[in-house]
Amino acid sequence: MVAMILVTGATGTIGSEVVRQLAARGDKVRALTRDPAGARVPHGVEVVRGDYLDPGSLEAALSGVTAAFLVGVPGPGTRHDADLVAAVRAAGVPRLVKLSAIGTGDPDLGPTASWHVEGERAVRDSGAEWTILRPSSFASNTLSWADAIRAGEPVPNLTGDGPQGVVDPRDVSEVAVRALVEERHAGETYTLTGPETISVPGQAAVLSEILGRPLTARDLSAEEIREYALGWGMGDEAADGLLVATAFVRRGGNAVVTPAVPDILGRPARTYREWARDHKGMFGEA
Repeated sequence: MVAMILVTGATGTIGSEVVRQLAARGDKVRALTRDPAGARVPHGVEVVRGDYLDPGSLEAALSGVTAAFLVGVPGPGTRHDADLVAAVRAAGVPRLVKLSAIGTGDPDLGPTASWHVEGERAVRDSGAEWTILRPSSFASNTLSWADAIRAGEPVPNLTGDGPQGVVDPRDVSEVAVRALVEERHAGETYTLTGPETISVPGQAAVLSEILGRPLTARDLSAEEIREYALGWGMGDEAADGLLVATAFVRRGGNAVVTPAVPDILGRPARTYREWARDHKGMFGEA
């Protein structure tokens, strides 16, 4: 039985939901964050400070942990995953679940495909039971459109008509919880998608119907995509990698649907429409 589960990235999109679901199950959870004072977690969850760049903080956070959910910081040249796995290995944590990304290791995807390669390798070589999760594009990524929608402007389209198996983050988190508490997922690498592929214009059409207002999508040029990435705080190298990745999606390279979510959870994966309906208030209802 899992005695203590450590969740890194505990205030992020996936990590916070993993914490919530584990706490709802009654599991003992330790949430790792660089800012414990700002963390909002369910009652009973232990919040600890930890920073990948401070090995001493990781050592303390890993004390007594028997399973860990690993959320690295992707990007060119980062070693966060490897450093974290080294600390986990030293602590003797017997079960690891790593959040990776769809297409990891695929050369056609460009530089972004390498961002999780080292971390995945470190997890596989850790000596622990491991599971790797490679989710497709998150449905929640469209929350970045909220300001444009409220202003009545077209939403930015980086990937043209390229369809993707857009996945609900709640499904990814639920799969992560299963992998953390069930032995049957050891040694598995799961590509996690929604039940269908959908493009940016398709998502905009769904939101238009749900919000009851007209929405359009505007294709961004390569230079606009690069400026968009830099505005997110990406460096030049990461922005250039995003250009290659978005072109890959535009060509249909990420038109992937897998049965992993329903096979693991025993129910259908949520659609983008379901996610949008449940979160429509975050876009500002008409």
